[in-house]
Amino acid sequence: MNNSRLKALLGAGCFSLALVGAAMSSAHAGGLERGWYDIDLLFDPAQVTGELSGTYVMPQRDVKNAKDTDPSDGTLSGPKFSTSARDTESYWVPNAGIKVGMGPIDCLGDYSQPIGASSNPGANWAGAQSNVDTQVKSEAFGATCSYKMDLGKGQFRFIGGVFHEDVSGFKEQLVAPLPSPLLGSGIGRLDLQGDGWGWRAGVAYEIPDIALRGSLVYNSAVKLDNLSGTLDLTQVPGFINPTNPLLGRVTDVYGSAEVPDSVELKLQSGIAPGWLAFGSIKWVNWSELQSIPFCPTSTQGLVACSTTSPVRATSLDLLYRDGWTVSGGVGHKFNDQWSGAAVITWDRGTSTGLSAQTDTWTLSGGVAYTPTQNIEVRLGGAIGVLTSGTIHTSVSKDDGLTYDNGYTADFGNDLVTALSTTLKVKW
Repeated sequence: MNNSRLKALLGAGCFSLALVGAAMSSAHAGGLERGWYDIDLLFDPAQVTGELSGTYVMPQRDVKNAKDTDPSDGTLSGPKFSTSARDTESYWVPNAGIKVGMGPIDCLGDYSQPIGASSNPGANWAGAQSNVDTQVKSEAFGATCSYKMDLGKGQFRFIGGVFHEDVSGFKEQLVAPLPSPLLGSGIGRLDLQGDGWGWRAGVAYEIPDIALRGSLVYNSAVKLDNLSGTLDLTQVPGFINPTNPLLGRVTDVYGSAEVPDSVELKLQSGIAPGWLAFGSIKWVNWSELQSIPFCPTSTQGLVACSTTSPVRATSLDLLYRDGWTVSGGVGHKFNDQWSGAAVITWDRGTSTGLSAQTDTWTLSGGVAYTPTQNIEVRLGGAIGVLTSGTIHTSVSKDDGLTYDNGYTADFGNDLVTALSTTLKVKW
């Protein structure tokens, strides 16, 4: 069979299913990962292409046998405090982009939500002094361009771009169990917001006639040096600890963190008429996020804000390790209108003991329908296993200190599912 016939049988539909399968299978990856960064639309052969997608992820992580291990701030036990809780909530991952090509130059403008977190186990469980409600969201706008040139039988691309990311969120935890609601709820709340710029660079090589493509892209860290917010302890009366001046009031706080850098290698190739094989390997530097301290803004410039600082107001103790995501799959074009794909993904858990983020195995797939040359609709689904483990103390790689959530717990193999839909329009 000649190359032009092979190229026609493979078609763009298989490419699209490779993308939706990979995106869905990593939608519940480790750390704070949500949609991460996706620039695959940059490779679409049309001169102008717009794409809008959404993925709904439904993780069902349950912790059990929770036990309060820190009696110094009150013991959460008895009939009022359950030993089990749902650690996760469902969430949306939207993505939008438009790509324009002019000769050897292609440029992509995109919107994504790279990181996020959503957990609301409530105040009536044995781990409430670690987490009552945690919500994190991000919004990123990027501009990425590539320049391609002929090389051998294919084309070589240089890729570069910038993106701006805004991160915000809050965490609530039970600071002190109070004997009467008239005294307050005993819940403290940390609100935060910060933003920063990042950049990306990479290379790619393509041989369109056999649907071959390889790309290697680096995304820089986004430093959130302007991270600021408030620590609200108005529900914790001062008499609980008269030596703590932060109780019973709202305090402006500051700190610094970063959305970590990453490297991703993607490969795909036609393997037979109408068949495409694809895979990817991604590393994310989540181990940069250990304990993130926050100090009163009134002390900024006077005393360094660190985990051991005497003015530290609170901290977010994550103690992540690096994340790895490996996926592989096949796509098939059934006819000019329909194609399908299936993907299997392994994501290494980033937890070192303080969270329930263990390894995840996911099987995902979907179909693409192309009623005309200008419109494509994709539908996909995924099912996966969140592997079992325990919550326990952990040692930070930054300061060598041992961190404790104040409780221990177990969790078994749990289910994660997802649904996805995408609309692509070409001009």
